[in-house]
Amino acid sequence: MTFSETKSRRPSRPLPLALVLLTFVALVAGVALDAACARTKPAPPASDAAISAPRVVSLSPSTTEAIYAIGADASIVGRSRYCDFPPQALALPVVGGFVDPSLEAILGLSPTLVVGGRGPAGQKITDILGQHRIATYFPPTETLADIDTMILELGTRTGHADGARKAVDKVHARIADVENAVRGKGSPRVLLVFGLDPISVAGPKSFPDEMLTRAGATNVITEGTAYPIVGIERILALDPDVVLNAAMGEARSQERITGGAPGWKELRAVKTGHVVAMSDESVLRPGPRVGDGLAVIARGVHPDVVLP
Repeated sequence: MTFSETKSRRPSRPLPLALVLLTFVALVAGVALDAACARTKPAPPASDAAISAPRVVSLSPSTTEAIYAIGADASIVGRSRYCDFPPQALALPVVGGFVDPSLEAILGLSPTLVVGGRGPAGQKITDILGQHRIATYFPPTETLADIDTMILELGTRTGHADGARKAVDKVHARIADVENAVRGKGSPRVLLVFGLDPISVAGPKSFPDEMLTRAGATNVITEGTAYPIVGIERILALDPDVVLNAAMGEARSQERITGGAPGWKELRAVKTGHVVAMSDESVLRPGPRVGDGLAVIARGVHPDVVLP
């Protein structure tokens, strides 16, 4: 799920992490639409027959990953162009992007359920598919608890409740392993960067902010929106101990931060060599691999951490 989902061209390689992360900004921008969506009449519930033999189209990577994780992969018949994991999902028909899905392509697959992350396309797609009596599910995934709910509800809606419970238990076990590993290691002050032009970062009360806390870090951005744009002056004033660079989709982003770009070279994190490139797309993808993403962040914050 990314801003670049508005583009029509299918990527030739997995989606860059920075673009995955910037999706969160798009999701926040769609909050007003989500509220309106919540007031619309929901699509009719799936019938018992639809649950026993569901046909699911998934419009976001997180829901696609969840469907495979719960063992409902036989039910998924279509995906967005950015659903790139697990690898077998790449063989599915593509129905457009997250914010520009093709209604014609979706209807052509005769789905009984269309799912995706909550965001700008939610109200429009829900309204249209409801008119075709196709059930939809576009849940929030802005907290770890939200992710649990999303996975469990997909299990219910596809007839794989047991698989969903096992997937959630696996996520919880992985998160517990990470939290136990970082306990007592202190809480370095961390800046998590999504992009450099402009500088976009993780703000308070966001999913990335919760991930930092769980990984044994303190987010230096404590005021403002969940995904703010900030100036280098503010970053200099905050002077983080660690910079996590998740803007890897931008040309030379690591070199720009560590190689003496104006302002950045004065940071404590740069001077001490604590600028960590985050190139794993699971880092902040709100789905069943969130525990693995948490481990990646924990290793970036605490290089000496030992994880099972």
